[in-house]
Amino acid sequence: MTGPRIRPRSPDEVTDEARGIFDGFLRERGNIPNMVRTIAVRPKHLMTLIAHFRTVMNEGTVPPLLKELIAVRVSSINGCRY
Repeated sequence: MTGPRIRPRSPDEVTDEARGIFDGFLRERGNIPNMVRTIAVRPKHLMTLIAHFRTVMNEGTVPPLLKELIAVRVSSINGCRY
């Protein structure tokens, strides 16, 4: 494969709902993850993903930083851009 099958969207290509999520990531992280930019093609799916993502990352006994490190490592092992 030479490129993604679904092109990640830029902030000027998404709905107002998705743009709000993009703005939140920019404030929190300084960037918009490719996963979020790609799923923005379907704003309702994006809303569900973000709710799930926030629950997984912010709840439980494993610290969020360790969860982030695990995600980066798994992405690296699988040859994915995180």
